[in-house]
Amino acid sequence: MAAIVTARRAVILESEGEGMSQPIRVSIVTVSDGVASGEREDRGGPACEETLAAAGFPSVVVSRDVVPDEPARIERVVRARADSGETDLIVLTGGTGVAPRDRTPEAVRRVLDVEAPGLTEKMRADTGREFPAAFLSRQVAGVRGRSLVLALPGSPNGAADCLRAVLELIPHALGLVRGEKPPHPRPGGGSAA
Repeated sequence: MAAIVTARRAVILESEGEGMSQPIRVSIVTVSDGVASGEREDRGGPACEETLAAAGFPSVVVSRDVVPDEPARIERVVRARADSGETDLIVLTGGTGVAPRDRTPEAVRRVLDVEAPGLTEKMRADTGREFPAAFLSRQVAGVRGRSLVLALPGSPNGAADCLRAVLELIPHALGLVRGEKPPHPRPGGGSAA
């Protein structure tokens, strides 16, 4: 069973058959030439981690990676994290714009088993109301193996806002990825079968 996330409610994934609450295991990957070279501080990765914590999202960060804007490196880290069996949610931040080196979406798509475009549509719809440039971002969401993968903008505010836009859907998506039949999230909280 999965519960829903908001700032007022906790998210809990129940292990099937055990009734034991487990935190969602998260891998955070910052995609940035500047951060990878040491020229810039990583602000996107910490913003994602803080957003999860502030929402009361019971999660544990099992890995933090920084890679340059190189598609082969991005593909390799997503494959490694998803295929390890040690992560439920992979959050990438950076490389989703339209600049010449922004190629995270293409790299992530090459390693996904299935794409989940509704999640990215919700991100852009929610964030674009207040920040029209959000529609230039090319977020990607999908599944590899038993991991949900989210590629978010590199700006700390953009990454946090996009993550907040889909927090309530993550437990449901993870349940589906595991082959469970979680209750459907309902507007304003709660769930329905």
